[in-house]
Amino acid sequence: MKRTWLAVLIWIMSSTAWAFEPFTVKDIRVEGLQRISPGTVFNYLPIQVGDSLDVAASRRAIRALFKTGFFKDVRLERDDDIVVVVVDERPSIASIDLSGNKDIDSEELLEGLKQIGMAEGRVYNRSLLEKVRQELHRQYYSNGKYGVKIKMEAAPLERNRVAVSIEISEGKVAKIQQINIVGNKVFDDEELLDEFQLSTPTLFSFYTSNDQYSRRKLSGDLETLKSYYLDRGYINFRIRSTQVTITPDKKSIYITVNVEEGEQYKVSEIRVAGKLVVPVETLEALVKIGPGNIFSRKKVAESTRLINDVMGEDGYAFANINTVPDIDDEKRTVKLTFFIDPGKRVYVRRISMFGNNRTADVVLRREMRQMEGGWFSTKQVNRSRERLEKLGYFTSVNVETPAVPGTNDQIDVNYTVVENPSGNFLASLGYSQTGGVVLGFSINENNFLGTGKRVGLTFNNSDVNQVYRLSYSNPYHTIDGVSRGFFATYRETDASEANLARYTTDEAVLGATYGIPLSEYARIRAGFDVGRTTLNATESSSTEVLDFIAASGDEYDTIGLNMRWSYDTRNRAIFADKGLTHSVSLEVSVPDSDLEYYKIGYYHQRFVPLFKSWTLSMKGDIGYGDGYGNSNELPFFKNYFAGGTRSVRGYEDNSLGPRDSQNNAIGGSMKVAGSLELLFPTPFTKQESKSVQLSAFADGGNVYEGYEDFSADDLRYSVGVAATWLSPLGPLKFSLAYPINDQDEDDTQVFQFSFGGNLF
Repeated sequence: MKRTWLAVLIWIMSSTAWAFEPFTVKDIRVEGLQRISPGTVFNYLPIQVGDSLDVAASRRAIRALFKTGFFKDVRLERDDDIVVVVVDERPSIASIDLSGNKDIDSEELLEGLKQIGMAEGRVYNRSLLEKVRQELHRQYYSNGKYGVKIKMEAAPLERNRVAVSIEISEGKVAKIQQINIVGNKVFDDEELLDEFQLSTPTLFSFYTSNDQYSRRKLSGDLETLKSYYLDRGYINFRIRSTQVTITPDKKSIYITVNVEEGEQYKVSEIRVAGKLVVPVETLEALVKIGPGNIFSRKKVAESTRLINDVMGEDGYAFANINTVPDIDDEKRTVKLTFFIDPGKRVYVRRISMFGNNRTADVVLRREMRQMEGGWFSTKQVNRSRERLEKLGYFTSVNVETPAVPGTNDQIDVNYTVVENPSGNFLASLGYSQTGGVVLGFSINENNFLGTGKRVGLTFNNSDVNQVYRLSYSNPYHTIDGVSRGFFATYRETDASEANLARYTTDEAVLGATYGIPLSEYARIRAGFDVGRTTLNATESSSTEVLDFIAASGDEYDTIGLNMRWSYDTRNRAIFADKGLTHSVSLEVSVPDSDLEYYKIGYYHQRFVPLFKSWTLSMKGDIGYGDGYGNSNELPFFKNYFAGGTRSVRGYEDNSLGPRDSQNNAIGGSMKVAGSLELLFPTPFTKQESKSVQLSAFADGGNVYEGYEDFSADDLRYSVGVAATWLSPLGPLKFSLAYPINDQDEDDTQVFQFSFGGNLF
């Protein structure tokens, strides 16, 4: 009955409203506007002054204004020959307040709402609320939260506005109770489910959250399952269907995946065809799969990538490599043809630098291995980026290679850097368990005035050392990359504060160093120094200290020569995750010095990527020293030491190895140390951290009085976990280590840490 009366009412109103004779519009007036300008109404209104207005035109005008979505009500009235447009505006959204959302960030939710028209400043339409509810449900369902409840309100404000509040009760994530794979015969469920990111609850699910259902994770797992079969020759494998069932309480999920395996195929022949601008022998050597091998999509993709890289190194940046399979279902074999379309050889028109507001352009350009006007090389472009990252001047380095408009054989290379804060003056405060409180200041600029030169004036004071140092270094003394540096150092050391024998030294040194690049990754550094060392005994000095002073005196003038060959392919200087660095070093005092001795060492560290954000680090350090000429041994204060955060964690700093007559560590002339470390990402974070590094490690090492005293049985070992944080105040390092084979005379220390940083 209500519906009928409403229809009659509309008919009566329509009859009276539109019963008028057509007339010519002399003027148009708009009434009822609050926020919207009259110009906006006139822009949408299909009536102009001078038009003839009839019933049909009136209806078109009203529909046009309603279609904008700006108005709740629109009426046309006549005042003589003037058309009066009476509108009732919809309110605008003044604010959107989200509460209760913990699993999904507010920014992510608001972006989703914006896509459906709900955003601050837009017109509020009550019909949007249901769309909002559906969108929020969609986002939470994709994260496995099916028990989410949403309450929405729109409170009116002055000036025809509303404040939208959305209260979310997320509920608990639905847990996976069972995953079934149906149709698999070659591989059993356990083998296949090991490849899945999702799983039923395990002991570590609280950390990995792998038992929490996510539509995105399931899609990834299904792709992983497909790749698993395709990498093992099952070309016709397919996923027939996937069922996800949720219990009525919306807390448990059951997943069923129906598969069809098909037959296994082998490779019958490999061909490389097309326009071969690179020798065919070179390309064939890059193919990682051959006749007789089981077909593997992974190896095919890897081969394609390697061929693309080689083409890119020769300037064919836009080369297209298509793998064409010829499948013989009867013999269950595949003939693979790698068809190469190199396209045109691409040249670099211009290399541009952005973001280096402080650093001179030439400092960046001298690290470039890709040249302007030359063939584009992906290898050289990436190597240039790595060299910029290793400078230490920038927090990030990005590279883009846009095509030059209007050409098909030229590109530009654009490097964008984010500079580190300059920090010309640095006051520091630190603490280590051995050195105690460390106070200091430095005027130490690695990028002095943006020139790339290093200038430093440093003072450090701790329980162990008091150091004054003035240094200068130019990494590009010549255009070929030969470096030159000078330094002056004065150091006072109290060895007893470093867990060593009881003595002190005062040392003043002047020196210079040169560095010569031997190749892209190899470098040799050579230098000399002139120094004077004063050795002071204390009331509690051991016999070894007193005997040395009696035989050699307590003041020594020495001219030293040093040389170091290094090879470094790490991708970063800090927190590297691939590459290696190793070096051979030699330090010797020249003949006729008061002390004649030499020290030679070898250091090696390799980073092996395991899988995403997980890296294995292997490190070894060997050193040996001895006296020559008038000296029959290495001076004890030049000995090697082991133990602590820099060598064998879990043992006190410098505490391992030989001891003097008073049972204090005195070091030795030979050092052997190594470490095996698994670097892994910070848990509970979505993105890889650039300031925190966690690891699990196994350390081993010791020092010996001489090489003839070396015995592997005397090596000390420890295992544990460690963390390094590049905090705003400086690096914080700590480790929790368990000594495996410590002896009664060893000084162990399970928890070790050191801290250093900026005051301002």
